[in-house]
Amino acid sequence: MGAESWAGIGPAIASLFFLYPMVKNYIPPQLRDYVAVVFQKVLFFIRPYTDITIQEYRGERMKRDELYTAAQAYLSSTCSSRAGKLKAELGRDSDTPLVTIGDNEKVPDSFKGVKVWWYAGARSPKSQTISFYPGEEESKYYCLTFHKDHRNLVEGEYLKHVLRQGRNVTLQRRQRRLFTNSPSRHGYKSSVWSHVAFEHPATFDTVAMDPEKKREIIDDLVTFREGKEYYKQIGKAWKRGYLLYGPPGTGKSTMIAAIANFLEYDVYDLELTAVKTNTELRKIFIETTGKSIIVIEDIDCSLDLTGKRKEKKKEKDDEEKEMKLPGMEERDDNSKVTLSGLLNFIDGLWSACGGERIVIFTTNHLEKLDPALIRRGRMDMHIELSYCTFEAFKVLAKNYLGVENHDLFETIQTLLCEVDITPADVAEGLILKKSRNKDVGACLKNLIRMIEVAKEEAKKKAEEEEAAKQKEEKPKIEEQLATTV
Repeated sequence: MGAESWAGIGPAIASLFFLYPMVKNYIPPQLRDYVAVVFQKVLFFIRPYTDITIQEYRGERMKRDELYTAAQAYLSSTCSSRAGKLKAELGRDSDTPLVTIGDNEKVPDSFKGVKVWWYAGARSPKSQTISFYPGEEESKYYCLTFHKDHRNLVEGEYLKHVLRQGRNVTLQRRQRRLFTNSPSRHGYKSSVWSHVAFEHPATFDTVAMDPEKKREIIDDLVTFREGKEYYKQIGKAWKRGYLLYGPPGTGKSTMIAAIANFLEYDVYDLELTAVKTNTELRKIFIETTGKSIIVIEDIDCSLDLTGKRKEKKKEKDDEEKEMKLPGMEERDDNSKVTLSGLLNFIDGLWSACGGERIVIFTTNHLEKLDPALIRRGRMDMHIELSYCTFEAFKVLAKNYLGVENHDLFETIQTLLCEVDITPADVAEGLILKKSRNKDVGACLKNLIRMIEVAKEEAKKKAEEEEAAKQKEEKPKIEEQLATTV
C-alpha cells in the first residue's frame, strides 16, 4: 500500500475515533456490545501495529512479574536517555537507585533494524476502596508497540533479549547477600535461608598468596563464568567445585570472599549440622539461586561422613542407654545426612537444578576426608593455602604498609624460609598498635621480632617432641636388647 493510500486512511481512522463515542449513545443497548466488537475488528485490520502489554503484577497479585522488572531495568539502561520524563526507585535488594522512563512516557527502541515503541502506563483502580494487595491501588504496565509484520521477531527474539539484558542489569545493581540456613523447625517457615548484606572487602589483589597460583585460580573462574554453552555442549551441569585446604589462618575464608567479589555472586554458607535429612538437604539446595557460591566450611568437622560413622554412632547409643535414667525421654538430635546424600547434592541429578553455581569445601585436615568426596569431578580444583611465603608477605606489606621493597625484606625472607607462620599471623605482626602513624621500619622490625619468637617456640616444641619420642622408645630398645641377649 502506497503513501497516498495511508494518507487517506489516517483521517478515516481519526474520524472513526471521533464519531464512535458520539453515536454509541444512540445505539440500542442490546447492540452496543456487538458494535463495539465490530469496531475493534475494523481498527485491527486498518491499524498496522500490534501491542503487547506487560503488567506489573501477576494474577497472584502478591508477586511482581519478572518480565516487568526486567523491562524496567532494560529501559533504564537502553532507552532512558531518550525519555523526557524519568522516575527513580530503590529496589529491595539494591543499594543503587534505578532511573527509568516515567509514567505516560513513550520512547523508541530498535532491534535488528526493526523499530518498536515502549509506553509506561498506569491505570486507576476501578473501585475507591482501600486494598491491601500491591497493584490494586494503581495498576502499572508497559505497552510494547510494533508493526504486525515483525511479530515473530518481537515475540521470538526481542522479548528474550529484553529479559536477558534486564536480568544482567538487575544483577549488576543488586546488593549481594550472605545466606545461612536455619535449623529445622516445625510449623510455618517462609524460607530455609536467612541473609544479610555481603560486604566483605577481600579481593584477589589483597589475597596473600603466590601470584602464579592466584592467576591460575582467576583464569579458571573466568573460564567457568563464560562457559555456559561449553557445559551444555559436553552435557554437564554448569557448576564447579573447589577444595580449599591448609592449616588454620592461611586465608581460606578470605579466598572465598575474594572469589565471590570477583564473580559478583551471592554466598550460601551451609551449616550441615543444622540439616537433619537428605531430603531437607535437597530442599535447601532447591532454594539457592544461580550466580551463587555454596560453602561448607570445615567439611571434616561438619559431619562424620567416613565409613566409621555407623560404628561411632552405635557406641554412642550404647553409652547413652547405659547412662539413661528412668523417665528420661529419648532424643533424636543427630543429623541423618549421609555421604551418598551429600554426593548427590554435589554432582547428582539434583545438582543440575539451576546453573552457574560454585561449591566450595574447606578443611584443615585433607587426610581425614573420604576420597569419594573430593575426587575430580566433584571438587574440580584443589587449592592448597599454605604457610606464608615471601611472595605472600610482599602482598601483605603492600596492603598494610603501602611498600613494595625495604632494606628489612631480605631478613624477613630468610626467616620465612626457616619457620612456618600463617599469613594471618604475619598480618597481625605488621600492625603496630601503639602508633597511629605507620612507621614502616618499626612495623617490619615488630614482625621480625614476632617471627623470631615463633622460631624459638617451634624449636623448643620440636626438642620437647623429640625428647618425648626418645623417652617412649627407650623401653622398647631395652626390651629388644634384653631379648637379644
